[in-house]
Amino acid sequence: QLQLVESGGGLVQPGGSLRLSCSDSRFTLDYYAIGWFRQAPGKEREGISCISRSGDSRNYVDSVKGRFTISRSAAKNTEYLQMNSQTDEDTAVYYCAADPKTRSSCIIWPNEYDSWGQGTQVNVSS
Repeated sequence: QLQLVESGGGLVQPGGSLRLSCSDSRFTLDYYAIGWFRQAPGKEREGISCISRSGDSRNYVDSVKGRFTISRSAAKNTEYLQMNSQTDEDTAVYYCAADPKTRSSCIIWPNEYDSWGQGTQVNVSS
């Protein structure tokens, strides 16, 4: 069972940037598609981006397209979510998750993921 750990959250001003990281200290993430999800207070968990096992396929929801970039570093066994031009609507707890299924692409749907991190808080405020 993976033990995903997110980091990099914090307070950022509107228009600012943060980079979130997701890693596992015990197992390689090479065999997993990785998704990023977020949950704002009083709202359901929302999928925002995913990257396939190979890294060749990346998907984003419309609300973050053009502002967020997902990537992965096999050498560091770490997944990243670069968040730019942030707005107060990006305030949420952000989670990374791993999908072990063998497919060439990825799906931004929480039911496809079976390992989750504990989340990292992102607050966008002036």
